Amino acid sequence: MSDIAPLTTEEVEAVVAKLLIADPIFACKPATIRGVEYERVFAASDLSLRDLMAAKTKEFLDQEFMVYNDQRFTFKETWSKACQFANALIVKYDVKPGDRVAIAMRNYPEWCIAYIGIIAAGATVLPLNAWWKEEELCYALTDSGAKIVVADAKRLQYLKPNQDQLGLILIVAREESVLADASFEQLTSEASAEMPQIQIDPDSDFCILYTSGSTGKPKGVLLTHRGVINAVLSWSFLLHAIEIVRPEANLRPENAAALITLPLFHVTASHSAFLLSYLSGRRIVFMYRWDVTDALRLIKEEKITNLAMVPTQSREIIEAAKPGDLDMLSDITTGGAKRPAHHVTEMHKKFPDVNASSGYGLTETNALGCHNSMQDYLDRPDSTGRTIPPVTEIRIFDPNMTELSVGEVGEVCIKSPANFRGYLGMPEETAKVLTKDGWFKTGDLGKIDEDGFVYIVDRLKDLIIRGGENISCLEVENEIYRYDGVIEVAVFGIPDDKMGEIVCAVVYPGDNKIDLTLLDKFLTDHIASFKVPERIWLSPQQLPRGGTGKIDKRTTKEFALQFPPTFSAG
Repeated sequence: MSDIAPLTTEEVEAVVAKLLIADPIFACKPATIRGVEYERVFAASDLSLRDLMAAKTKEFLDQEFMVYNDQRFTFKETWSKACQFANALIVKYDVKPGDRVAIAMRNYPEWCIAYIGIIAAGATVLPLNAWWKEEELCYALTDSGAKIVVADAKRLQYLKPNQDQLGLILIVAREESVLADASFEQLTSEASAEMPQIQIDPDSDFCILYTSGSTGKPKGVLLTHRGVINAVLSWSFLLHAIEIVRPEANLRPENAAALITLPLFHVTASHSAFLLSYLSGRRIVFMYRWDVTDALRLIKEEKITNLAMVPTQSREIIEAAKPGDLDMLSDITTGGAKRPAHHVTEMHKKFPDVNASSGYGLTETNALGCHNSMQDYLDRPDSTGRTIPPVTEIRIFDPNMTELSVGEVGEVCIKSPANFRGYLGMPEETAKVLTKDGWFKTGDLGKIDEDGFVYIVDRLKDLIIRGGENISCLEVENEIYRYDGVIEVAVFGIPDDKMGEIVCAVVYPGDNKIDLTLLDKFLTDHIASFKVPERIWLSPQQLPRGGTGKIDKRTTKEFALQFPPTFSAG
């Protein structure tokens, strides 16, 4: 797309003003949300997500929505099945508005049906990380208070030993399992397909997503109906705006279809792939698991037009694709982690007609933030792009919340009606990151240039992002401390061309002897595999300290990297 001129600031501002007036779905108004005043909030967010999805179902009724192997579901079939599940929850399990119902499974059509159904019942959906193991799953269920779990057979094996203790009702989806109390298929086949007539407050929680940060355990992020609608409509608004200014980019192709390559328990997939597709009439195609050969087959067979993936998957697609393989593709966007600048150049050289784009957002913002695409992305591949209009602001502040000038580095802060309302049961943690006037302090250090492009330059949070997965260093350190013989530990990330970052650790055992192979097995048994350190150094002495007496992780990391690791996974 080298012949598409970059967007000027003036063009962006002009088309925003035009589109706000031209299309009723994008009508905005001032509003006060949780005591914070906003100049622009989508008027459609006065609805619940359930009611907006019901309206869109009528619009796209007989269009195909989901494809998985030889199964195909229209919007009507998907909605009917979801309403059946909603009614089963209400009638059989007495689920009421605000109750929390969890999903613990890999990507299947049933994941989406259950998600919609839980929302249609007025309940709050709790998507759990399908890579978590017993302790992690039970922590989230205990923390959230969810008592009903829709799971696949593998996750049931982790949940069953704790069922009585947690008082769980286990529903198996897609597969058969003697461990389950009920079958998803049976529940949905016996219930009414009429939408439950339950009032849903748009400012109530529609979803709780767990995210890793600087604390030792994942935090439950409370997302509201109003918040997610403002996020999804913002992405739709952006695509309409680009279509007006640069129609030759073809970012809203006819018969659009998206390949679901990312796990649906993350906002990148659940929001910008699944929910955006439902509200825009776009078909989604499932993969059983990521495999680049299978992905290329599905792209051709299903005429895929949009890919959203982490940079490692994007790189594999570009390396494996041959001329003609991506002819139907209009866009490959990456989220969850930053795509290396040279990947953008390589992709453009090999497939100049496929648009490369990148997004920046967080769980706490319903994934809404920045977008970079077309010539802008080629010119500034190290930028996350401009703020997505029209309801979101991004500014750079110093520690005293004084706004910094163009080009100055400070904390990236986001104000938007799409922002979360808080962390579940953590008022102090919430107050640390949400200001009284509505700014969310992301924990990312960045700057904004004179044209409004945002650059992320570092991270304030003690966080590793491996292949799009956020990993709390403190959480991994706490697990390592549970192993006999560990006196001190420091966990940190190092750059990796494939995964973005990988997890590493330095362990000081004192006079104890530690077998790092057994430590690796211990960690693999207790936490998700992506959190387990891939390189470990044994230190013969105590780890260096800073002025406050805490372990100086930066010095520890610099010293360790001078030597080969004592243990390397694989």
